[in-house]
Amino acid sequence: MSNPEILNRLIKQLKAQGDRNATTNALSYLRKFGLIELDSLKLTEKGKIRNSMTPAQRAEDRRVKDSDNSHGDYSYDKKTNSATLKYPKK
Repeated sequence: MSNPEILNRLIKQLKAQGDRNATTNALSYLRKFGLIELDSLKLTEKGKIRNSMTPAQRAEDRRVKDSDNSHGDYSYDKKTNSATLKYPKK
């Protein structure tokens, strides 16, 4: 069985940041947030939803949770893996 794509992507990001324990830390993080089952590499229902999203959708989703804005209000920056408001409110 191969790793879920969301796990592979997080491992790659952590390695790029110089994390020597990228695989262990990625698994810990994803399990902490309920995306991967505690005793296996199997995705939870929440994990399946997140895994089916693109990186841009996940970044926008993270920002929407903490704001009154909608997904369409953000643009995705591939370099930083983050979403910022297209038109900041004045």
